[in-house]
Amino acid sequence: MAIQTITWMSAFLCLVQVFSMPMPCQLQQHLVRETHSLLRDMGGHFPLECLQENVRIEFPATAFATSEYLQPSGAKAIYETLKNIETLFVTDKLPTMWDQQKLDNFQNIIYRQIEDSECVMGSVDTSDYPIRAEGMKTYFENISGVLTEKNFSYCAWEVVRKELLRTLDFILEHNSDSLLWSNRT
Repeated sequence: MAIQTITWMSAFLCLVQVFSMPMPCQLQQHLVRETHSLLRDMGGHFPLECLQENVRIEFPATAFATSEYLQPSGAKAIYETLKNIETLFVTDKLPTMWDQQKLDNFQNIIYRQIEDSECVMGSVDTSDYPIRAEGMKTYFENISGVLTEKNFSYCAWEVVRKELLRTLDFILEHNSDSLLWSNRT
């Protein structure tokens, strides 16, 4: 009887310890950097054979602009960007030439970032977000359109990868000081 009580008490204390640990519940800069690195490294440099199919999609820089006033909706713009990236990569038409381990890690980290920061999105003031949303919607529709128009070809994916790298570069460069960013794991 005493052993059973000790076992139950030990299990209870372990659960209390696990559930009392703070959850990140915010965008994590180091994970966005890791996402960028994996996306860059999974395919290397832009292929020469794809130069003729290369297009530049107008980037909605204003959607990611930050200031003290706009910061919460800037975080939502980053969160929505990660969700859009995840949606693009939920297909069985991904290039087989990419490093599959890096691709899997990339997808896992995108998913983790979305899950970790989802709880913040309901608690921030995003009243100015609709202004940002329209530009982002058009941008990701254009990216998706490139894939569809080019029948999910390797070169279409390379154009998308190039554009997403540019997007992540911009986010990292212009949002590094955001209070919603954390360097915790």
